[in-house]
Amino acid sequence: MWRNNSLSIVLFALFLFCLLGHAFAGWKANNEERQEHGESAATFRQFVSSSEFGETVFENWESEFLQMGFYVILTAVLLQRGSSESKKGDGSDEVDEPPEAHRNDKDAPGPVRAGGWRLALYKVSLSLALFALFFISFFGHAIAGAQKFNQEQMQHGQTEHIGAFAYMAKAQFWYESFQNWQSEFLAVFSIVVLSIWLRQYGSQESKPVHAPHLETESS
Repeated sequence: MWRNNSLSIVLFALFLFCLLGHAFAGWKANNEERQEHGESAATFRQFVSSSEFGETVFENWESEFLQMGFYVILTAVLLQRGSSESKKGDGSDEVDEPPEAHRNDKDAPGPVRAGGWRLALYKVSLSLALFALFFISFFGHAIAGAQKFNQEQMQHGQTEHIGAFAYMAKAQFWYESFQNWQSEFLAVFSIVVLSIWLRQYGSQESKPVHAPHLETESS
């Protein structure tokens, strides 16, 4: 199990470690701020169920899923000569092979063997899943952000109470979103371009160390 799934296991473990670190550090920072305002400290459970924590979590998740959704789609239609992240574009890429030709393969996924609308949906299922996760996180950010905004309004003696869609119309929401989106697209741009000239021996995200710079070929 470990040998066949070590990559996903380690990545998910790192995610849980960082999420816990995020929660613990945020809890400490939030209580320090509360003490400065003469408020009682919140328990860890209260903090992780608060809009303060929820907004920061969804705010980051949305940018990650947006980045990966666009990346999956853009690498299907656009090319970058020499990058390990790009197709060759000369008709030899296995990912462009018509799945209909493998309908009778006994090990082909069920939708491929079924054809029709099942295959049509399956052909774009990865991007659909990523964008679905993006929209879930996007609206989670809006809902938690609106709750946080309303709590801050009450603390300042204001009576304005808004919902998620009203919060999405505020500059603060888009300030929070764009500051994360731009960093994600910069990171993807970096690996696309840097993989033209730089290598990582043994990595699927790198070309073979001996490959010419302008050769568009993944390992």
